[in-house]
Amino acid sequence: MNKSSKFIEYMKIHLISLNQDLEECMYIWRTDRDNHDSSKIDYLKGQIQATEHLLSVATDIMNDNLQGKGY
Repeated sequence: MNKSSKFIEYMKIHLISLNQDLEECMYIWRTDRDNHDSSKIDYLKGQIQATEHLLSVATDIMNDNLQGKGY
């Protein structure tokens, strides 16, 4: 496994972590809306979108697919 492949695997794991954090925040928000700031939910959604985009571009580059989702 080369460095690029390792980085892509790291991004996949990071994406899983972000989704888990979002699920936890959503659960807390649903159970205690009065004491929970929803801005963290928006932040995590943005981080998920950015990570998905970078992962898509990196995967396209690794597969020499310059017409994929990232381009």
